[in-house]
Amino acid sequence: MSNSADSSSRAQEAFQEELVTSFTNETLHLIVLPTEQCNFRCTYCYEDFAIGQMDPSTVQGIKRLLDRRLDGLRRVSISWFGGEPLLGRGVVENVSAHLTEAVASRPGLRYEADMTTNGYLLDLAMTEKLAALGIRTYQISLDGPEAVHDTTRVRVNGSGSFQRIWNNLLSIRASRIPVRVILRVHLAPATLAYMPDFIAQIRDTFLDDERFCVNLRPVERMGGPNDESIDVLSTSARTKIIADLEAVLHAGRSTSREAEKMDVCYAARPNSFVIRANGSVAKCTVALNDPANSIGHLMPDGTLRIDNEHLRPWVRGWAGRDPDSVRCPYVGMPRSAPQLLQISSGPRPRADARS
Repeated sequence: MSNSADSSSRAQEAFQEELVTSFTNETLHLIVLPTEQCNFRCTYCYEDFAIGQMDPSTVQGIKRLLDRRLDGLRRVSISWFGGEPLLGRGVVENVSAHLTEAVASRPGLRYEADMTTNGYLLDLAMTEKLAALGIRTYQISLDGPEAVHDTTRVRVNGSGSFQRIWNNLLSIRASRIPVRVILRVHLAPATLAYMPDFIAQIRDTFLDDERFCVNLRPVERMGGPNDESIDVLSTSARTKIIADLEAVLHAGRSTSREAEKMDVCYAARPNSFVIRANGSVAKCTVALNDPANSIGHLMPDGTLRIDNEHLRPWVRGWAGRDPDSVRCPYVGMPRSAPQLLQISSGPRPRADARS
């Protein structure tokens, strides 16, 4: 068999494996926005903060949905998103405590939880409390050293955020809490000169601890009000820039990686849903204000009322065996009305895309 034929066969096998994973009723993934408010106003953010904290009827609906589904599941995962999810920590703790108790009586059920947070409120006490509730993976964004970070990841009052976040990370580093921290380092043309030294600082401070890892990601135009003024890395330059910084990141360390898997967006999976703070059900955490992204509503009794006509375009890639549509179903989505947001064909939108 030729190399190209062998590669094609492996790709087909990977597609089939992901197809089965995405359609199984034994897995449920919920991306929950306990609040859509935020204590930051990052210059490249695309959210409008129009919706506040999750109302009690939606909290009740999530718990009842879980009660309805758990006995038929082998895996349940919750991704906490926002806004800033820790501004809605009462909702996070309420739902997580309910789920932790329910899972304890079902030894065959695997429960995982993660959170995309700006890290400002993730002090040691909060990390310990959330770890006890099963939330043990965090993604926290940094835009560079303090002088750089504090010009883009600013708080609502205009002040900087770096020192508080860095101190929280150091506290976690000094602890033995069983968590995983993904440091998402944003790259932009204006900040590249600072990055080698900053990446080296992160490496020397955190990467001797296996709980920490780094994800280098270019800043994207995601439909926010400042898109026209945001300077992004050119597609042609990204590969080399990231490779050079990866070399700094892994200097003197092993660069072994897990085997690559097929790139599948959560929004393409029929068993993954975004539950917004107002009970609206969506597929994508980036295109929040696009009507095409509203596929239904969560009822207080735990019933998901899904509009299959709105859902179908999000999962079309599986029927058509189209890897591009599975990688990012929002790009090229068929629709009768003009789309509200243009997402590049670069890195796909994810539950971690907000930064």
